[in-house]
Amino acid sequence: MTTKHGNERHAPHDAPHNENPKIGEDTSNRDKAPEDWTTGDEPMTGAQASYLKTLSEEAGEGFDGSLTKADASKRIDTLQERTGRGT
Repeated sequence: MTTKHGNERHAPHDAPHNENPKIGEDTSNRDKAPEDWTTGDEPMTGAQASYLKTLSEEAGEGFDGSLTKADASKRIDTLQERTGRGT
């Protein structure tokens, strides 16, 4: 009988190592252009809206709450450059 306490399952030592998709050599997933996102035409997420409001205030520009996910991502990139928050 297996209990829920302290008996975590681990992958066998010979199991393939899965790399974190956010790092490593294959950047195809994280470099997808916003206009190519399958959900890009949906309303922006709450996290996008919150960050976009902050960036808009810092840049002294208006906030448009009607942007799509893809358009919000592009706007965030633009405002990050203007505010110095870009990487």
